[in-house]
Amino acid sequence: MSTPATAASAGAVIIATARTAAGLTVGGSAGGFAPRIAFDASPSITRSYFLGHHHAALSRMRQRLSNCGLIIEVRDFRIPLTSWNPMLERNLAASPEQRARIIVYTKRDLGPSGGETRRKEQYPRQSSAEVIRTLRNFHEEGRHAKAVLFLGQDEFDKNDGKLIDAIKSVAREIDSLTGLSAMVVGMPNAGKSTLLNRMRARGMGLPKAARTGANPGVTRKLGTPVRIAPGESHGASGCEGLGEGVFVLDTPGVFVPYVSVAEDMLKLALVGCVKDGLVPAVTIADYLLYHLNQVDHRLYTDRFCARPTNDVHVFLRGVAQRTGKLLKGGELSLEGAAEWAIQQWRHGNLGRFLLDEVTPETLGQSVEAANSPTLSMNQARKKDKAERKLKTQMKRMGIAAPAAGGVV
Repeated sequence: MSTPATAASAGAVIIATARTAAGLTVGGSAGGFAPRIAFDASPSITRSYFLGHHHAALSRMRQRLSNCGLIIEVRDFRIPLTSWNPMLERNLAASPEQRARIIVYTKRDLGPSGGETRRKEQYPRQSSAEVIRTLRNFHEEGRHAKAVLFLGQDEFDKNDGKLIDAIKSVAREIDSLTGLSAMVVGMPNAGKSTLLNRMRARGMGLPKAARTGANPGVTRKLGTPVRIAPGESHGASGCEGLGEGVFVLDTPGVFVPYVSVAEDMLKLALVGCVKDGLVPAVTIADYLLYHLNQVDHRLYTDRFCARPTNDVHVFLRGVAQRTGKLLKGGELSLEGAAEWAIQQWRHGNLGRFLLDEVTPETLGQSVEAANSPTLSMNQARKKDKAERKLKTQMKRMGIAAPAAGGVV
Protein backbone atom coordinates (compact mmCIF):
# COMPACT_ATOMS: atom_id res chain seq x y z
CA MET A 1 0.00 0.00 0.00
CA SER A 2 1.35 3.41 -0.92
CA THR A 3 2.05 5.95 1.77
CA PRO A 4 1.62 9.73 1.56
CA ALA A 5 4.51 11.59 -0.02
CA THR A 6 6.72 13.42 2.47
CA ALA A 7 7.57 17.09 2.26
CA ALA A 8 11.09 16.15 1.17
CA SER A 9 9.76 14.20 -1.79
CA ALA A 10 7.13 16.74 -2.76
CA GLY A 11 9.38 18.71 -5.06
CA ALA A 12 10.55 15.57 -6.80
CA VAL A 13 7.12 14.34 -7.73
CA ILE A 14 5.86 16.67 -10.41
CA ILE A 15 5.96 20.06 -11.96
CA ALA A 16 4.03 20.05 -15.19
CA THR A 17 5.88 20.69 -18.42
CA ALA A 18 4.68 23.88 -20.03
CA ARG A 19 3.57 22.69 -23.43
CA THR A 20 2.19 25.66 -25.31
CA ALA A 21 1.06 26.20 -28.85
CA ALA A 22 2.21 29.15 -30.90
CA GLY A 23 -0.61 31.57 -31.44
CA LEU A 24 -2.85 29.99 -28.78
CA THR A 25 -3.30 32.99 -26.52
CA VAL A 26 -5.86 34.29 -24.10
CA GLY A 27 -8.08 36.80 -25.81
CA GLY A 28 -6.42 35.98 -29.14
CA SER A 29 -3.71 38.65 -28.69
CA ALA A 30 -0.58 37.74 -30.66
CA GLY A 31 2.44 37.25 -28.47
CA GLY A 32 0.35 37.17 -25.31
CA PHE A 33 0.29 34.61 -22.52
CA ALA A 34 -0.01 31.03 -23.78
CA PRO A 35 -1.36 28.58 -21.19
CA ARG A 36 -0.40 24.94 -21.18
CA ILE A 37 -2.54 22.97 -23.60
CA ALA A 38 -1.93 19.72 -21.69
CA PHE A 39 -0.78 18.75 -18.22
CA ASP A 40 2.10 16.29 -18.09
CA ALA A 41 1.51 14.35 -14.90
CA SER A 42 4.46 12.42 -13.56
CA PRO A 43 3.98 8.63 -13.54
CA SER A 44 5.54 8.60 -10.06
CA ILE A 45 2.38 10.09 -8.52
CA THR A 46 0.78 7.78 -5.96
CA ARG A 47 -1.96 5.85 -7.75
CA SER A 48 -3.87 4.13 -4.96
CA TYR A 49 -5.97 5.00 -1.93
CA PHE A 50 -7.58 1.58 -1.55
CA LEU A 51 -7.30 1.16 2.22
CA GLY A 52 -7.98 -1.79 4.47
CA HIS A 53 -11.34 -0.48 5.61
CA HIS A 54 -12.36 0.01 1.95
CA HIS A 55 -11.87 -3.71 1.28
CA ALA A 56 -13.63 -4.67 4.52
CA ALA A 57 -16.54 -2.34 3.79
CA LEU A 58 -16.98 -3.76 0.31
CA SER A 59 -17.15 -7.26 1.76
CA ARG A 60 -19.79 -6.21 4.31
CA MET A 61 -21.82 -4.45 1.61
CA ARG A 62 -21.99 -7.66 -0.39
CA GLN A 63 -23.21 -9.49 2.72
CA ARG A 64 -26.07 -6.99 3.11
CA LEU A 65 -27.18 -7.13 -0.53
CA SER A 66 -29.81 -9.83 -0.04
CA ASN A 67 -31.88 -7.39 2.04
CA CYS A 68 -31.22 -4.39 -0.21
CA GLY A 69 -33.68 -3.38 -2.91
CA LEU A 70 -32.03 -0.17 -4.07
CA ILE A 71 -28.49 1.15 -4.62
CA ILE A 72 -28.06 4.93 -4.48
CA GLU A 73 -24.73 5.68 -6.15
CA VAL A 74 -23.15 9.06 -5.43
CA ARG A 75 -20.72 10.76 -7.81
CA ASP A 76 -19.04 14.18 -7.70
CA PHE A 77 -20.42 16.51 -10.39
CA ARG A 78 -17.02 18.19 -10.80
CA ILE A 79 -15.53 14.87 -11.92
CA PRO A 80 -18.56 12.92 -13.17
CA LEU A 81 -16.44 10.38 -15.05
CA THR A 82 -13.49 10.05 -12.68
CA SER A 83 -15.67 9.66 -9.56
CA TRP A 84 -17.41 6.63 -11.08
CA ASN A 85 -16.17 3.44 -9.42
CA PRO A 86 -16.91 0.50 -11.75
CA MET A 87 -15.65 -1.93 -9.10
CA LEU A 88 -18.58 -0.96 -6.85
CA GLU A 89 -20.99 -1.53 -9.70
CA ARG A 90 -19.58 -4.97 -10.48
CA ASN A 91 -19.46 -6.07 -6.85
CA LEU A 92 -22.93 -4.83 -5.96
CA ALA A 93 -24.54 -5.90 -9.23
CA ALA A 94 -26.65 -2.77 -9.37
CA SER A 95 -28.04 -3.07 -12.89
CA PRO A 96 -31.76 -2.30 -13.27
CA GLU A 97 -32.48 -5.96 -14.08
CA GLN A 98 -30.90 -7.18 -10.85
CA ARG A 99 -31.32 -4.38 -8.35
CA ALA A 100 -32.76 -0.90 -8.74
CA ARG A 101 -30.25 1.93 -8.89
CA ILE A 102 -30.44 5.70 -8.62
CA ILE A 103 -27.42 7.81 -9.60
CA VAL A 104 -26.93 11.11 -7.77
CA TYR A 105 -24.38 13.70 -8.86
CA THR A 106 -23.58 15.87 -5.84
CA LYS A 107 -21.99 19.34 -5.56
CA ARG A 108 -23.66 20.54 -8.74
CA ASP A 109 -23.47 24.09 -7.40
CA LEU A 110 -19.66 23.89 -7.62
CA GLY A 111 -19.87 23.33 -11.38
CA PRO A 112 -19.90 26.08 -14.02
CA SER A 113 -22.79 28.47 -14.40
CA GLY A 114 -24.64 28.76 -17.68
CA GLY A 115 -22.49 31.61 -18.93
CA GLU A 116 -19.05 30.27 -18.00
CA THR A 117 -17.02 29.13 -21.01
CA ARG A 118 -13.52 27.93 -21.71
CA ARG A 119 -11.39 29.84 -24.16
CA LYS A 120 -13.01 29.36 -27.55
CA GLU A 121 -9.54 29.11 -29.13
CA GLN A 122 -9.21 25.64 -27.60
CA TYR A 123 -12.71 24.20 -27.22
CA PRO A 124 -15.95 25.50 -25.78
CA ARG A 125 -16.42 24.92 -22.09
CA GLN A 126 -19.71 23.24 -21.32
CA SER A 127 -22.22 24.84 -19.02
CA SER A 128 -23.72 22.79 -16.21
CA ALA A 129 -26.92 22.49 -18.25
CA GLU A 130 -25.01 20.99 -21.18
CA VAL A 131 -23.16 18.53 -18.94
CA ILE A 132 -26.39 17.48 -17.24
CA ARG A 133 -28.09 16.97 -20.59
CA THR A 134 -25.18 14.84 -21.89
CA LEU A 135 -25.05 12.70 -18.76
CA ARG A 136 -28.81 12.27 -18.60
CA ASN A 137 -28.99 11.17 -22.25
CA PHE A 138 -26.12 8.74 -21.69
CA HIS A 139 -27.79 7.11 -18.69
CA GLU A 140 -31.23 7.01 -20.29
CA GLU A 141 -29.94 5.41 -23.48
CA GLY A 142 -27.99 2.84 -21.50
CA ARG A 143 -30.82 2.21 -19.02
CA HIS A 144 -28.28 2.52 -16.23
CA ALA A 145 -30.63 3.65 -13.47
CA LYS A 146 -34.22 4.27 -12.41
CA ALA A 147 -33.41 7.94 -12.00
CA VAL A 148 -30.46 10.33 -12.42
CA LEU A 149 -30.40 13.45 -10.26
CA PHE A 150 -28.08 16.44 -9.83
CA LEU A 151 -27.96 18.06 -6.40
CA GLY A 152 -26.30 21.18 -5.08
CA GLN A 153 -26.53 23.16 -1.87
CA ASP A 154 -28.53 25.84 -3.65
CA GLU A 155 -31.26 23.41 -4.74
CA PHE A 156 -32.23 21.81 -1.45
CA ASP A 157 -36.01 21.89 -1.76
CA LYS A 158 -36.58 21.15 -5.45
CA ASN A 159 -34.21 18.28 -6.22
CA ASP A 160 -34.16 16.67 -2.78
CA GLY A 161 -37.89 16.24 -3.18
CA LYS A 162 -37.35 14.61 -6.57
CA LEU A 163 -34.90 12.17 -5.01
CA ILE A 164 -37.33 11.18 -2.25
CA ASP A 165 -40.07 10.72 -4.86
CA ALA A 166 -37.80 8.49 -6.98
CA ILE A 167 -36.95 6.34 -3.95
CA LYS A 168 -40.62 6.03 -3.00
CA SER A 169 -41.40 4.97 -6.56
CA VAL A 170 -38.90 2.10 -6.26
CA ALA A 171 -40.42 1.14 -2.90
CA ARG A 172 -43.90 0.95 -4.42
CA GLU A 173 -42.62 -1.20 -7.29
CA ILE A 174 -41.08 -3.65 -4.82
CA ASP A 175 -44.26 -3.50 -2.71
CA SER A 176 -42.83 -5.16 0.40
CA LEU A 177 -44.66 -5.21 3.73
CA THR A 178 -41.35 -4.52 5.48
CA GLY A 179 -40.66 -1.50 3.29
CA LEU A 180 -37.58 -0.69 1.21
CA SER A 181 -33.96 -1.04 2.31
CA ALA A 182 -31.48 1.03 0.29
CA MET A 183 -27.72 1.46 0.38
CA VAL A 184 -25.86 4.67 -0.49
CA VAL A 185 -22.44 4.02 -2.05
CA GLY A 186 -19.66 5.87 -3.84
CA MET A 187 -16.07 7.05 -3.76
CA PRO A 188 -14.63 8.64 -0.59
CA ASN A 189 -15.87 12.16 0.19
CA ALA A 190 -18.38 12.15 -2.66
CA GLY A 191 -21.11 13.38 -0.30
CA LYS A 192 -22.83 10.14 0.75
CA SER A 193 -23.35 11.00 4.43
CA THR A 194 -24.42 14.54 3.59
CA LEU A 195 -26.93 13.15 1.11
CA LEU A 196 -28.32 10.74 3.71
CA ASN A 197 -28.79 13.59 6.18
CA ARG A 198 -30.57 15.66 3.53
CA MET A 199 -32.91 12.77 2.69
CA ARG A 200 -33.69 12.26 6.38
CA ALA A 201 -34.40 15.96 6.84
CA ARG A 202 -36.58 16.09 3.74
CA GLY A 203 -38.46 12.83 4.28
CA MET A 204 -38.79 12.81 8.07
CA GLY A 205 -38.09 16.37 9.19
CA LEU A 206 -35.40 15.05 11.53
CA PRO A 207 -31.82 16.20 12.24
CA LYS A 208 -28.81 14.53 10.68
CA ALA A 209 -28.01 10.92 11.54
CA ALA A 210 -24.67 10.44 9.78
CA ARG A 211 -21.38 12.09 10.72
CA THR A 212 -19.91 14.27 7.97
CA GLY A 213 -16.62 16.04 7.37
CA ALA A 214 -14.52 17.82 4.75
CA ASN A 215 -12.02 14.97 4.49
CA PRO A 216 -12.48 11.41 3.21
CA GLY A 217 -12.70 8.56 5.70
CA VAL A 218 -15.18 10.05 8.19
CA THR A 219 -17.43 7.02 7.66
CA ARG A 220 -15.36 3.85 8.16
CA LYS A 221 -18.02 1.27 8.94
CA LEU A 222 -21.48 0.44 7.71
CA GLY A 223 -23.98 2.32 9.82
CA THR A 224 -27.39 1.24 11.01
CA PRO A 225 -30.33 1.75 8.63
CA VAL A 226 -31.79 5.25 8.86
CA ARG A 227 -35.47 5.85 8.12
CA ILE A 228 -35.93 8.55 5.47
CA ALA A 229 -39.65 8.03 4.77
CA PRO A 230 -42.43 6.89 7.11
CA GLY A 231 -44.46 3.77 6.45
CA GLU A 232 -48.17 3.22 5.95
CA SER A 233 -48.74 2.65 9.67
CA HIS A 234 -47.70 6.25 10.36
CA GLY A 235 -50.73 7.46 8.47
CA ALA A 236 -48.83 10.32 6.85
CA SER A 237 -49.76 11.60 3.41
CA GLY A 238 -47.79 10.06 0.53
CA CYS A 239 -46.85 6.89 2.41
CA GLU A 240 -49.23 4.57 0.59
CA GLY A 241 -47.49 1.44 -0.71
CA LEU A 242 -44.31 1.98 1.33
CA GLY A 243 -44.87 -0.85 3.81
CA GLU A 244 -42.95 -0.03 6.97
CA GLY A 245 -41.17 2.84 5.23
CA VAL A 246 -37.84 3.49 3.52
CA PHE A 247 -34.53 2.81 5.27
CA VAL A 248 -31.10 3.83 3.95
CA LEU A 249 -27.76 2.40 5.01
CA ASP A 250 -24.73 4.71 4.95
CA THR A 251 -21.46 3.10 3.81
CA PRO A 252 -17.79 4.10 3.76
CA GLY A 253 -16.41 5.49 0.53
CA VAL A 254 -14.62 2.84 -1.50
CA PHE A 255 -11.69 3.80 -3.74
CA VAL A 256 -10.58 1.90 -6.84
CA PRO A 257 -7.62 -0.47 -6.27
CA TYR A 258 -5.45 1.39 -8.77
CA VAL A 259 -5.80 4.59 -10.82
CA SER A 260 -4.29 3.84 -14.22
CA VAL A 261 -4.17 7.46 -15.45
CA ALA A 262 -1.96 9.78 -13.37
CA GLU A 263 -4.05 12.86 -14.19
CA ASP A 264 -7.16 11.13 -12.82
CA MET A 265 -5.39 10.81 -9.47
CA LEU A 266 -4.77 14.57 -9.53
CA LYS A 267 -8.47 15.19 -10.19
CA LEU A 268 -9.45 12.97 -7.27
CA ALA A 269 -6.91 14.70 -5.03
CA LEU A 270 -8.05 18.19 -6.04
CA VAL A 271 -11.71 17.55 -5.22
CA GLY A 272 -10.76 15.91 -1.90
CA CYS A 273 -11.51 12.29 -2.73
CA VAL A 274 -8.19 11.16 -1.24
CA LYS A 275 -6.56 12.13 2.03
CA ASP A 276 -4.70 15.43 1.90
CA GLY A 277 -0.97 14.75 1.81
CA LEU A 278 -1.18 11.62 -0.31
CA VAL A 279 -0.36 13.78 -3.31
CA PRO A 280 1.82 16.83 -2.49
CA ALA A 281 -0.18 20.04 -2.18
CA VAL A 282 2.15 21.94 -4.53
CA THR A 283 1.53 19.30 -7.20
CA ILE A 284 -2.23 19.62 -6.81
CA ALA A 285 -1.97 23.42 -6.86
CA ASP A 286 -0.03 23.20 -10.12
CA TYR A 287 -2.84 21.14 -11.61
CA LEU A 288 -5.34 23.72 -10.34
CA LEU A 289 -3.28 26.50 -11.94
CA TYR A 290 -3.38 24.63 -15.24
CA HIS A 291 -7.20 24.59 -15.12
CA LEU A 292 -7.45 28.21 -13.95
CA ASN A 293 -5.48 29.26 -17.02
CA GLN A 294 -7.72 27.15 -19.23
CA VAL A 295 -10.86 28.76 -17.82
CA ASP A 296 -9.89 32.38 -17.13
CA HIS A 297 -6.57 33.52 -15.65
CA ARG A 298 -8.33 36.52 -14.13
CA LEU A 299 -9.64 34.13 -11.47
CA TYR A 300 -6.21 34.52 -9.85
CA THR A 301 -4.45 37.43 -11.57
CA ASP A 302 -6.99 39.91 -10.22
CA ARG A 303 -6.06 38.83 -6.69
CA PHE A 304 -2.61 37.28 -6.52
CA CYS A 305 -0.42 37.89 -9.58
CA ALA A 306 0.26 40.88 -11.80
CA ARG A 307 0.17 38.69 -14.90
CA PRO A 308 -0.78 35.10 -15.79
CA THR A 309 1.79 32.38 -15.36
CA ASN A 310 2.36 28.68 -15.96
CA ASP A 311 4.87 28.57 -13.08
CA VAL A 312 3.23 27.23 -9.94
CA HIS A 313 5.92 28.78 -7.73
CA VAL A 314 5.15 32.26 -9.08
CA PHE A 315 1.45 31.62 -8.49
CA LEU A 316 1.98 30.33 -4.95
CA ARG A 317 4.32 33.17 -4.00
CA GLY A 318 1.57 35.59 -5.01
CA VAL A 319 -0.98 33.65 -2.95
CA ALA A 320 1.35 33.47 0.06
CA GLN A 321 2.06 37.20 -0.02
CA ARG A 322 -1.61 38.10 -0.28
CA THR A 323 -2.83 35.67 2.39
CA GLY A 324 0.11 35.93 4.80
CA LYS A 325 1.21 32.29 4.51
CA LEU A 326 4.64 32.55 6.11
CA LEU A 327 7.20 30.26 7.72
CA LYS A 328 9.35 31.18 10.70
CA GLY A 329 11.65 34.01 9.76
CA GLY A 330 9.17 35.52 7.34
CA GLU A 331 9.87 33.14 4.45
CA LEU A 332 6.90 32.50 2.18
CA SER A 333 5.20 29.14 2.74
CA LEU A 334 4.45 27.71 -0.69
CA GLU A 335 3.01 24.58 0.94
CA GLY A 336 0.64 26.68 3.04
CA ALA A 337 -0.33 28.75 0.01
CA ALA A 338 -1.00 25.59 -2.00
CA GLU A 339 -3.23 24.15 0.72
CA TRP A 340 -5.12 27.45 0.98
CA ALA A 341 -5.68 27.69 -2.80
CA ILE A 342 -6.92 24.10 -2.97
CA GLN A 343 -9.45 24.69 -0.19
CA GLN A 344 -10.63 27.90 -1.84
CA TRP A 345 -11.34 26.05 -5.08
CA ARG A 346 -13.11 23.21 -3.27
CA HIS A 347 -15.50 25.74 -1.74
CA GLY A 348 -16.14 27.50 -5.05
CA ASN A 349 -14.15 30.63 -4.18
CA LEU A 350 -11.52 30.23 -6.92
CA GLY A 351 -13.64 29.38 -9.92
CA ARG A 352 -16.38 26.81 -10.45
CA PHE A 353 -15.66 24.36 -13.24
CA LEU A 354 -15.47 20.69 -14.10
CA LEU A 355 -12.18 18.81 -14.32
CA ASP A 356 -13.60 16.13 -16.64
CA GLU A 357 -14.59 16.78 -20.23
CA VAL A 358 -18.07 15.28 -20.65
CA THR A 359 -18.96 14.25 -24.20
CA PRO A 360 -20.48 11.10 -25.71
CA GLU A 361 -16.94 10.18 -26.77
CA THR A 362 -15.37 10.54 -23.31
CA LEU A 363 -18.30 8.70 -21.75
CA GLY A 364 -17.78 5.86 -24.20
CA GLN A 365 -14.09 5.76 -23.36
CA SER A 366 -14.94 5.56 -19.65
CA VAL A 367 -17.23 2.60 -20.26
CA GLU A 368 -14.53 0.87 -22.31
CA ALA A 369 -11.98 1.43 -19.54
CA ALA A 370 -14.45 0.23 -16.91
CA ASN A 371 -14.93 -3.04 -18.78
CA SER A 372 -11.20 -3.70 -18.69
CA PRO A 373 -9.87 -5.85 -15.83
CA THR A 374 -9.18 -3.83 -12.68
CA LEU A 375 -5.50 -3.79 -11.75
CA SER A 376 -4.25 -3.96 -8.20
CA MET A 377 -1.22 -1.92 -7.16
CA ASN A 378 1.03 -5.00 -7.33
CA GLN A 379 -0.29 -5.96 -10.76
CA ALA A 380 0.27 -2.42 -12.02
CA ARG A 381 3.85 -2.43 -10.74
CA LYS A 382 4.54 -5.73 -12.49
CA LYS A 383 3.04 -4.37 -15.70
CA ASP A 384 5.13 -1.17 -15.51
CA LYS A 385 8.27 -3.22 -14.83
CA ALA A 386 7.59 -5.44 -17.84
CA GLU A 387 7.01 -2.41 -20.08
CA ARG A 388 10.24 -0.75 -18.93
CA LYS A 389 12.16 -3.99 -19.55
CA LEU A 390 10.69 -4.25 -23.05
CA LYS A 391 11.59 -0.64 -23.86
CA THR A 392 15.16 -1.20 -22.67
CA GLN A 393 15.50 -4.29 -24.85
CA MET A 394 14.06 -2.48 -27.87
CA LYS A 395 16.40 0.46 -27.31
CA ARG A 396 19.42 -1.86 -27.29
CA MET A 397 18.21 -3.35 -30.57
CA GLY A 398 17.75 0.09 -32.10
CA ILE A 399 13.96 -0.22 -32.32
CA ALA A 400 11.75 2.72 -31.42
CA ALA A 401 9.67 1.97 -28.32
CA PRO A 402 5.88 2.36 -28.58
CA ALA A 403 4.11 5.23 -26.88
CA ALA A 404 2.82 4.69 -23.35
CA GLY A 405 -0.03 2.24 -23.46
CA GLY A 406 0.77 1.38 -27.10
CA VAL A 407 0.65 -2.08 -28.56
CA VAL A 408 3.82 -3.67 -29.84
